[in-house]
Amino acid sequence: MNPLLINPSTTALVVIDLQKGIVGRQVAPHASSLVVQNAAALAKACRKNNMPVFLVRVTPSADRKDALHPLTEATMPTQTSSPDWAEIVPELGPQEHDFVITKRQWGGFTGTELDLQLRRRGINTIILCGISTNIGVESTARFAYEYGYNQIFAEDAMSALSAEEHTLAISKIFPRIGLVKSTKEILESL
Repeated sequence: MNPLLINPSTTALVVIDLQKGIVGRQVAPHASSLVVQNAAALAKACRKNNMPVFLVRVTPSADRKDALHPLTEATMPTQTSSPDWAEIVPELGPQEHDFVITKRQWGGFTGTELDLQLRRRGINTIILCGISTNIGVESTARFAYEYGYNQIFAEDAMSALSAEEHTLAISKIFPRIGLVKSTKEILESL
């Protein structure tokens, strides 16, 4: 097992899609309330250590022309957007020095300034959490890996539409591209 040594000056927290419209969905294996609670604890600890917190949310453009429509075997669940759908849940903020990144696709890097803002701050390691483990979080993680970031995955600060989807990413994908830890282990390292 790799030791968890976190350097606060080169590490940031990246929270994926913990916004009102997504947190309201049924997820597994961890309830949305637990995911939000753990992510909020991570954000509080990172802020206390003067580490950047990036709150990434997803929302379509006003004309919705940025939506992808590929040929697929399965369709994603659709949901009507309420006016507050893209608002970050209040437990997370945003706080004064947080960065809010708006994405239009699954991953936090595609078409956003996330990479630019991390690099400008000398960040080489990200702590990653959010909903959905195998969609927004995994898409962000794959790009982060290809961009050369070290990654720490907060296993109990993320969840998916099913326990099977979460478990696949946690057990097969994330260990190949980073370290999978509990919120408690990460907090103890901070």
